[in-house]
Amino acid sequence: MKRFLATAMACAFAAVPFTAAAKPNPAASKKAPPAPPAVSLAAEFPPDAVTQHTIAIDGKTIAYTARVGTITLRNAKNQPTAKMSYVAYTVGNDPRRPVTFLYNGGPGSSTMWLLMGSVGPVHVETPGDRLAGSPPYHWIANHDSILDKTDLVFVDMPNTGFGRIMGVGKPKDFFGLRHDANAFAQFITNYITKFHRWNSPKFLFGESYGTPRSAELSQVLFNQGISLNGIVSQSSVLDFHLDWSQNYPYLYSAIGGGDMGYALYFPTMAATAWYHNMVPHRGTEEAFVNDAAHFAMTSYLHALMKGDTLSAGAMRSMAQQMHGYIGLPVQYLVREHLMVPYARFLAELMRNQGQTLGRYDSRFAVTTLDPEATNPRGDASNDAMTAPYTTAVNAYLRDVLKYNPALPYNYDTYRLIYQGGLRSWKGGEGDINVVPALAQTMASNPQMLVFSANGYYDFATPWLATHYALQHLNLPPNLQKNVSFGFYPSGHMIYLNQSALDAYHRDLEHWYDEALHS
Repeated sequence: MKRFLATAMACAFAAVPFTAAAKPNPAASKKAPPAPPAVSLAAEFPPDAVTQHTIAIDGKTIAYTARVGTITLRNAKNQPTAKMSYVAYTVGNDPRRPVTFLYNGGPGSSTMWLLMGSVGPVHVETPGDRLAGSPPYHWIANHDSILDKTDLVFVDMPNTGFGRIMGVGKPKDFFGLRHDANAFAQFITNYITKFHRWNSPKFLFGESYGTPRSAELSQVLFNQGISLNGIVSQSSVLDFHLDWSQNYPYLYSAIGGGDMGYALYFPTMAATAWYHNMVPHRGTEEAFVNDAAHFAMTSYLHALMKGDTLSAGAMRSMAQQMHGYIGLPVQYLVREHLMVPYARFLAELMRNQGQTLGRYDSRFAVTTLDPEATNPRGDASNDAMTAPYTTAVNAYLRDVLKYNPALPYNYDTYRLIYQGGLRSWKGGEGDINVVPALAQTMASNPQMLVFSANGYYDFATPWLATHYALQHLNLPPNLQKNVSFGFYPSGHMIYLNQSALDAYHRDLEHWYDEALHS
């Protein structure tokens, strides 16, 4: 900051030549300097690009149209505030065909991850649970696409992808739970109006922070007269209060309570220990993880709730039981008073092998340069995937789908949201609880179904916390049955494991059939 001020002052002095005899001009001193001209990005956006393609899904060849472009958002005075970019895949011209709006989370991420990896017609090839290495990278036809069931519109949040905040728009107009939902609601309204999709069955498909967005957005849309047929929530975080003390920035909540977070993360630790062969394999992985979840919410949580009254013998006995599930040494668990923040688990589990594990997907391991670190430096899974996806999305959109603006593709907008080290997301992420909003939408629209997809190795949004939240909707049994679950041997991005994506595809195909006939 000091260097910036010094540079700015030097420039200011250089711009005004020193003249000793100069006399002040009262009229000029009262007149404000002219405002800089407003910067308009409108000229930077080319027309939508439209191309034709085919894809084989479940043995059937489907012809589809790909459209890449932007939709303009406006304020109450009809002034432009932002352009949101999107990629739409549509089959035929039936205005009653289902349409699904998909987006990633962050908050602050573009939707390149879902676009290039999940249920669209293309899929980035990655080497399983290992680093992808250097380019060239490749994408292939995605035969696990759900384009046979629904049109797909992948939407980038404001200021990501090829979209930009512009005109009279300001970051504060978009960066917040309700502000963000309002922006997506306006996008959806504009899209279904422009392309005559008002009477189409409508779905939302969010990943990570996209899941609280969906819950809030469902309420905003319903209040505007737009009902949904269903919501797909992948890797959900719906009530941040449940485990936020365990989450970024890895706050240690041993003092004063905070027991629930440790229990909710426990089966994810167990799955990770199983995957890396740090515990004996008893039965199937699914049975092992479910057993760990039962242990976590009964014996383990009960021991934690005793706090300082837990005897030394009972603590050691509990540590031995925990060791059988999560593989950490008994003495280490005793020293930690049975409470291991998940970041420490990721650094500790394979310390003797010189490796730390990924937060988004703990199947990924990377060599650590600091063998004594208590928290991982970076994220092995994120490091493995960022380069392949950013490279592929740029090459695919610009060269294959023929949308090539001069603007860079922003794969995130975190710098604006977290500028200065302060969260500008109104309310703060840790204060978010959208379970009441989702419950209200389900009560108001009893035909709407919810599918919750979860990865066993996901430490960003642990599956047990999602399951717990969705079992506390306070709904009657006839509405609670509208919630169904899928659990997969993968991480935050379920589609990084091909076998998990295959199973996910089968579950989604069945779920869409159910939602469209409910």
